[in-house]
Amino acid sequence: MPVYAIGDVQGCYDALRALLAKLRFDPERDRLWFTGDLVNRGPRSAEVVRFVRDLGDRAVCVLGNHDLHLLAVAAGCVQPKKRDTLDDVLNAPDREALLGWLRARPLLHHDQTLGHTLIHAGLVPQWDLAEAGRLAVEIETMLQGPAGDELLRHMYGDAPARWDEALRGWERARVIVNAFTRLRYCAADGAMHLRHKGAPGTQPSRLMPWFQVPGRRSRGLHIIFGHWSTLGVWNGDGVICIDGGCLWGRSLTAVRLDAKEPEFFHVACAQQQVPHGQ
Repeated sequence: MPVYAIGDVQGCYDALRALLAKLRFDPERDRLWFTGDLVNRGPRSAEVVRFVRDLGDRAVCVLGNHDLHLLAVAAGCVQPKKRDTLDDVLNAPDREALLGWLRARPLLHHDQTLGHTLIHAGLVPQWDLAEAGRLAVEIETMLQGPAGDELLRHMYGDAPARWDEALRGWERARVIVNAFTRLRYCAADGAMHLRHKGAPGTQPSRLMPWFQVPGRRSRGLHIIFGHWSTLGVWNGDGVICIDGGCLWGRSLTAVRLDAKEPEFFHVACAQQQVPHGQ
């Protein structure tokens, strides 16, 4: 059964359909994994969410930072940002169904048979698969429960920077959400530095990509992620990044996961926004 992981779509529905045509995607036999950020900054977020939702169990999608931001805006927890393009979801006749489906997505998906783990952004070096899975469920349960809107209200911010099991309350939740949905760089002690978004080599010398931190406890995993468009397509260090920068006019990327060696597919994308931040 072919299984393809697809990078951040961010409302670029036409590019998604073009990529699926290139894959000759057959919903009767193929399965799709999405790295999150289905929505925002691109023009057709609602259509992307509907399409992925309607695939049912033929698709897996983890939550990204833009997906969580949409949920926060919809819940009235935060004001839209200047460059948000979320109105087609917020004004959709099936708005509540779309938002409800999105809210029920996981932060981490692991397939023991394939031997791959799907996340949106990163894992702090202190987490192995078991701990990451436990903490993902902690946030998923909160998001889908009575405290969900409060989580969306309190998730914004960069502190605390470092994971500690002793953390409690919103600080604990914020660290977990930031790691799964915003992480790019860490210091050697595992402290997250969330503001630097450039490609490796442009960061301060004390920082390194999260997947290159010495002693990372998730090093034995095969991790698929997106989020980092300036990194682009990366296959090394036990991880595969497939954020090809579609939104910025580069490519939407897929990787076949069930093959003996990862096989990559790309389609060119129309530029939707000028790439001066994410």
